Amino acid sequence: MRQKIYQALVNRHIGISKRYHKMHDGASGIKRLLSWLYLLWLNLAYYVFHVKKLGKMPEAGAYEEKHLPVSGSESELFLSDYPYLSVQSFVNELMKYDVVSFDIFDTLIFRPFSSPDDLFFMLQDELGIMDFKRIRQEQEYLARKDHFVRYGNYEVTLKEIWDRIEQEVGIDASYGMELELNMEKLMCYANPFMKQVYNKLISRGKTIIIISDMYISADEMKTILGRNGYTGYEKLYVSCEHGVGKCDGGLYDIAKADTGGAKPLSFIHVGDNINSDIKMAQKAGFATLYYPNVNKNALLYRPYDMSQIIGAAYRGLVNNHLYSGMAKYSMAYEYGYVYGGLFVVGYCAFIHDYCQKNAIDKILFLSRDGDILKQVYDRLYPDDATEYACWSRKAATILMAKYNRYDFVRRFLLHKVNQNITVGQAFESMGIIPQQVMNDNGKIQSCAEAHGITGKKTDKLQIDTILTSENVEAVKQCVLDSFDDITASYESKQTAACSYYSKLIGDAKKVAAVDIGWAGSGAVSLNYLAKNVWKLDTDIYGIIAGTNTITNAEPDASEAFLQSGRLVSYLYSQSDNRDLLKKHDPNKDYNIFWELLLASPKPQFEGFEEGNEVRANHADKYLEKLDITLHFGRYDANQKGIMDIQKGILDFASDYSLQFGGFPYMLRISGRDAYAPMLVAASYGEKYLKAVDSKFKFGEGTLLLS
Repeated sequence: MRQKIYQALVNRHIGISKRYHKMHDGASGIKRLLSWLYLLWLNLAYYVFHVKKLGKMPEAGAYEEKHLPVSGSESELFLSDYPYLSVQSFVNELMKYDVVSFDIFDTLIFRPFSSPDDLFFMLQDELGIMDFKRIRQEQEYLARKDHFVRYGNYEVTLKEIWDRIEQEVGIDASYGMELELNMEKLMCYANPFMKQVYNKLISRGKTIIIISDMYISADEMKTILGRNGYTGYEKLYVSCEHGVGKCDGGLYDIAKADTGGAKPLSFIHVGDNINSDIKMAQKAGFATLYYPNVNKNALLYRPYDMSQIIGAAYRGLVNNHLYSGMAKYSMAYEYGYVYGGLFVVGYCAFIHDYCQKNAIDKILFLSRDGDILKQVYDRLYPDDATEYACWSRKAATILMAKYNRYDFVRRFLLHKVNQNITVGQAFESMGIIPQQVMNDNGKIQSCAEAHGITGKKTDKLQIDTILTSENVEAVKQCVLDSFDDITASYESKQTAACSYYSKLIGDAKKVAAVDIGWAGSGAVSLNYLAKNVWKLDTDIYGIIAGTNTITNAEPDASEAFLQSGRLVSYLYSQSDNRDLLKKHDPNKDYNIFWELLLASPKPQFEGFEEGNEVRANHADKYLEKLDITLHFGRYDANQKGIMDIQKGILDFASDYSLQFGGFPYMLRISGRDAYAPMLVAASYGEKYLKAVDSKFKFGEGTLLLS
């Protein structure tokens, strides 16, 4: 009968089941009673009041919606709520007391997860036991329950927990305990904010004690603390060794009596839990200093529609970094750290795995998107052969002009129609610089002599005529009538590009060209030129972050290459993550938002030229050994902001690899997970993304293919 009731009330609808278990599992006392009342309310609301959404999983929505701050960075707003949160303020306050007491987890020590239980995921693979996280949680709950029956308190030891696991599952308790303790030691790291506070107090001779509600023994906790630089404290108190905890106030009484001696002393406790670290400490006669829990804003700002382990690691690292109180970061820096870091780490791992599986000899990171990608990749995989390769859409279009005049005309002319671009500017973007003498009427006069540009309708066009849908065909005809002469003027560029890439590729037989996307033309054109024009003995494969989407004018431009494997895409394609293929809308500037993540402080690359052709007031570079010149154009606006973005990405990559580099599977971040933070950033009409982009004016001038 009991099973039938449970089946009817709990398991009949997944939404009710999930909501109930989230509140019920691990609950005790009044919370357990409240979970049963909650279950009854869920069924009443669903069946009587017809709130049918309760029958669906709360996580089943297509995309998460979060109100992200747009008036400033998260860390700025956080610190404005806690103006006392500075190292010196903490030190000054704590120095007023004879004895300073610290909590451990989420105060002195961080775990790289958004919830402490997430660490149990890391044990599952080592143990080879399915659903181990739930098993571990369940057995701890039952161990506490048994302990209360026997001893009147819930303060169990790790051994008691693992004795139950051995009995119920069959895993050797000694082995399991050792594995869990080693994982704790490996994962735990010092809170940089509190480490500075602690060190300053120690240097001034302050008496420090440490108090923690924990099932790990004091000896093992000393090891964890010592590994993270916490030494010199008077004594450590853990609840499992005293049968009382901070949560009931008993552990404070023991610590106070043990430390007080003959002379009455003043005590202050520092911790992140409002109940056990603040309220109960005050009841025990301690002054208190609240340290805000770093995960307090996780539900507000972080994505949860991610795979469990990667999501937990991502949220934990981001929250620890932004909310430790250690620093106030710019919006640009946070854009890199929070929204770009996971993507870049995951993309680099995707590139590495692809190259390993396909025996790639060398990786070319195409400018300029490849700048930060190469920096991170070289840190993660220092033994791989990589090169930063100068390339651009403009350079590729010019070099491919002889072999794909359709694309040449489309990019240099048709894409500029009705964009307030003059005919002269269109010619200049092609590398055809007007040198002709203008007559009195300002008409184009010497195109034929100077550049071979002639046509039936040129007499109606002037250099300063705006390119429109009415006159573009005349300009197009002008170009096509003398196309051979135009492409002949590119021969020196072709020779220079051949020299450059021959040197760059060397004897590599299989090469990967990495770019952000979107059609993948960079890699495709480079492969065509290398094999068919420059006659290099190499195959070049393209790796892109994302493809054209259904909202592009040419949604299927690369489909044959993607299907054949000549191109591969990380985030999404027509074959993978099709919801992102539909969500990612270039018309809403999604391409620009992603390109901003990979922005570089380096100037735009314009093309190749034979000999020393360095121009004054340009960033051009003459390569003496090759006798060629690399031509560069403008720098993007807000160079400091771009460097802040890169710094954020690099810091995240360092933090992530430091914590999880020893677990190769943690680097295999799916494209869907990598996109998840940006989906949150796109909430409510891309309000946050537009606020960030407004500081850069990113994408201006791109119509000229520069």
